[in-house]
Amino acid sequence: MDFHDTQEEAAFRAELRSWLSEHWAGRPSEGGRGDFDTLRRWGGELYDAGYVGLTWPAEYGGRGLSPTYQAIYLEEMSRANAPGHPGVIGLNMAGPTIIAWGTEEQKQRYLKPLLNGAEIWCQGFSEPGSGSDLAAGRTSAVLDGDHWVVNGQKVWSSYAHKADFCILVVRTDPSAPKHAGLSYLIVDMHAPGVTVRPLHQITGDPEFNEIFFDDVRVPRSSILGSPGDGWKVAMTTLLHERGTLGFALSAELERMVNQLIKLVKEPAPDGRRPADDPVIRDAVAREWIEMQSLRFTNYRSLTTLLETGIPGPEGSGVKLAWSEANQRLTSLAQSVFGLHAQVTGDEVPWNGFWQYWQLRSRGNTIEAGTSEILRNIIAERVLGLPKGR
Repeated sequence: MDFHDTQEEAAFRAELRSWLSEHWAGRPSEGGRGDFDTLRRWGGELYDAGYVGLTWPAEYGGRGLSPTYQAIYLEEMSRANAPGHPGVIGLNMAGPTIIAWGTEEQKQRYLKPLLNGAEIWCQGFSEPGSGSDLAAGRTSAVLDGDHWVVNGQKVWSSYAHKADFCILVVRTDPSAPKHAGLSYLIVDMHAPGVTVRPLHQITGDPEFNEIFFDDVRVPRSSILGSPGDGWKVAMTTLLHERGTLGFALSAELERMVNQLIKLVKEPAPDGRRPADDPVIRDAVAREWIEMQSLRFTNYRSLTTLLETGIPGPEGSGVKLAWSEANQRLTSLAQSVFGLHAQVTGDEVPWNGFWQYWQLRSRGNTIEAGTSEILRNIIAERVLGLPKGR
C-alpha cells in the first residue's frame, strides 16, 4: 500500500499540526493523568476545532471522514505530546453503539454532549466472579411498569467516579441460555441506588471503580435494541473499541519513545549523556524498532478496515506487543536514573513522569485482555492452532 498522505490528508495533517502548536504549546511532562476538569475543558476545545468524532456521520456531529484521518489525528497528538479527549469510552464505545442501535430520540439526547465532553461515560461489563466472560454476568434488570429495576455489581469500570452515564449489560431473562438472556441499558450514574467505589491503584489513582446497583430504576426507553439483544449490542461496542485500539496504542508508544529519546540525550551532572552508552543506545533502538513494527502492522489492519469495514485480527497482536513494550520502555527509563529513580518529593526526576508510568505499565498486560488470553486468541483464531482446553 502507499504510506504517503493524499493531498487532502496532508492538508488535514498540516492544519492539525498548526492548531496544536497554537493551542498546546509544549507543556511539562508530569506524572499522573492530569486534572480531570482541565482535561474536560481541553476536550471541549478539540470539539470546537472539529477534531472530535472525525469518523462519525455528519448528521450526528462528526465529520464523516475515513479512519485514515483518525489515524493521522492520533499520530499528531502523540507527536505534540498532547492529551486526547477524556471521554474515550463515550467516543470509542458508547457513541458508535448508540449510532448503530439507538432510537432517533436517543441519538439526539446523548451524542452531542458526549462529543463535546459535557457528559462522560463509563462501561459496565465486567463483574466479580465472571472475569472476561461477559455472558456469565449476573447483574439483573426486572421490568416494573415503565422502568427496569437493576440490581448487581460491576467492576474495573474506568472513569465511573467521573461518569454521567454507563453502558450496562444486564440479565433480563434468567431462564434463557446465558448469551440470549442479556440486554443493554443506558443508566444515569446519578440515579438513586448507584454507588461508585474507586479502586486505588499502585499509582495512587482511582482509575478503576466498582459500581453497585441497588434497586436502581432505569426508564424502559433506555434500552438499546430489544430485550435479549444485549450480547449482539455488546459485540458492536467491542468491535468499535478494537477497531481504533491499535492506532491509539501505537500513537501512545510513539509518544513514550520520543520522551525516552529526549531523556537519554539529557546530560548527567558529570556531563555524560545516557545515550553515550552503547548498551543504552541498543535498548532504545529496540523500542524504536518495536514502535515502527506496530505502526506498519496497524497500517495493514487499516487497509483491511477500509476494504471490508471490519477490523482485522491484528489488534490482538498489537495490544499484546504494546503492553510488553511499554513495560520494557518505562523500566529502561527508570534504569537510566539509577538510584535517583527512588527519590520522591521535590527532587524527583522529570516531576515523577517516569515513576508514574512505570507503575502504571504494570496493568498493561492485564487490562483490555491479559497477555495470556491474547496469546490464546492469536493462536486459535489467527494461526488456527488447536484449542488449549
